[in-house]
Amino acid sequence: MRSRNDWQRRADALEIEVSKTRLEGVLLIDTRFFRDERGFFIENYHQQRFAEHGITADFVQDNHSGSNRGVLRGLHYQDMTAPMGKLVRCTAGAIQDVAVDLRVGSPTFGQWVSAELSQQNMRQIWVPPGFGHGFVTLSKYAEVQYKCSGFYTPSSEGTIAWNDPDLKIDWRIPEPQVSQRDRQGMSLAAYLKQPAFQYHAGGLR
Repeated sequence: MRSRNDWQRRADALEIEVSKTRLEGVLLIDTRFFRDERGFFIENYHQQRFAEHGITADFVQDNHSGSNRGVLRGLHYQDMTAPMGKLVRCTAGAIQDVAVDLRVGSPTFGQWVSAELSQQNMRQIWVPPGFGHGFVTLSKYAEVQYKCSGFYTPSSEGTIAWNDPDLKIDWRIPEPQVSQRDRQGMSLAAYLKQPAFQYHAGGLR
């Protein structure tokens, strides 16, 4: 029978470390996990711990995709008629994950951050509403799972061109494989003519 101290040590071992990025609201989450000769165990989401770090989204949908090396998906968003934040992790292989600030008026509008997510580092990224999101597969094959704070709503969806010259994103893959829809993504300049998000102190509108 486990003692109280055993359970406390187990709880402490599963604490999360949350790091801010240069884009306000986009966070990197590193969760401590157990690994031994049998495999591993991780609590990839714990509502109370996440809330302590300001991630209070009510997740309503889980998505899971598999992609071969060089497949690029993005840059996607849903506007304020059906806003969607994403808590993203890579459960097989490795990806480069990218978030782009689409909040007009933000001091970092049009800027991006990236992080490598893999089955080894078990890192996650929180991309709230107001940002474009995409990723490219770095390994031979990768699986990505993400929790969504809103339901998928095609009428609210938008796509920014992954290779927009104003963004200058370094995807680390010279010629990625992109869907027809993503090849037709709009430029940042076109987005500015009818933006989906407006930034103001304290939130979006």
